[in-house]
Amino acid sequence: MSLLRSTFIGLSRNSHLRRFAEKSSLGRRMSSRFVAGFHIEDALVAAANLGAQGLAVTLDSLGENVTTPAQARNSAQVYHWLLDAIAQSKLDANVSLKLTQMGMDLGPDIAPDLVFDIVSGLVTHAVKANSFVRVDMEGAAYTQATIDLVRRLHAVPANRGHVGIVIQAYLRRSADDVATLLSDRIRIRLCKGAYQEPADLAFPDKKDVDRSFIALTETLLKSGVFHGIATHDPAMIDATKNFARAQSIDPASFEFQMLYGVRRDLQRSLVKDGYNVRVYVPFGDEWYPYFMRRLAERPANVLFLAKNFFRK
Repeated sequence: MSLLRSTFIGLSRNSHLRRFAEKSSLGRRMSSRFVAGFHIEDALVAAANLGAQGLAVTLDSLGENVTTPAQARNSAQVYHWLLDAIAQSKLDANVSLKLTQMGMDLGPDIAPDLVFDIVSGLVTHAVKANSFVRVDMEGAAYTQATIDLVRRLHAVPANRGHVGIVIQAYLRRSADDVATLLSDRIRIRLCKGAYQEPADLAFPDKKDVDRSFIALTETLLKSGVFHGIATHDPAMIDATKNFARAQSIDPASFEFQMLYGVRRDLQRSLVKDGYNVRVYVPFGDEWYPYFMRRLAERPANVLFLAKNFFRK
């Protein structure tokens, strides 16, 4: 892992810097490239604007690692509002959430039942709204619990096709996890991974992460389940397109997924070429950890901010 990436991931965990950044006008200005705004209305405006360009959206109310059941239920309420607003506005959008935002860290006596109750309620709402809930993947300490929860929810017949998961290609276990999830026909968002993990759990070298990403992409595309291939890397995008073409896989059977504010030119180009593209649109006051992970993922993001910070 590069020194730059390690530095930004370390900063993402700095509570003092986080408090300063999230309350300062300077921090908010910096975050605006990658965060749609601080309120639901901001996210809906961004979703409508992207929809006008032929881009689908997944909306994410930023926040993680809540410390009380009340905070967890308040976080969930935002998603209930989002699901209603998406239906009312007829947006091509769904939602993504983190389990630590729903109480996963509240201990073994509270977390399992609380998190299942909260997320189950959101999936039930999504079923009624003909929508979809994506459960994001966090650090490796949460991987198995996240998979177990999603499989349990997806096993409810009415929920099938309305709840999915994220798998990170840099984890050594991901090939086995993908096989397990595909046995249940669960929709997967495949990304490279944005957390700092030890070498015994995650591939430390980019070439090995890329090799894993391509192999898992090919497995997903052959599965007959609608998946999201989440990358801004032109080499990974070309590998996906070439494999789909060689295997006569319909581009309508999968989608590329990208982040708000990152490679907007590439997003529009893929739509123009006939591919489905979904943009991950985060919003909310608790933007700092997400923002720092975006800087860690792509050094080009740091350079972009440096070059454009003083431009109007």
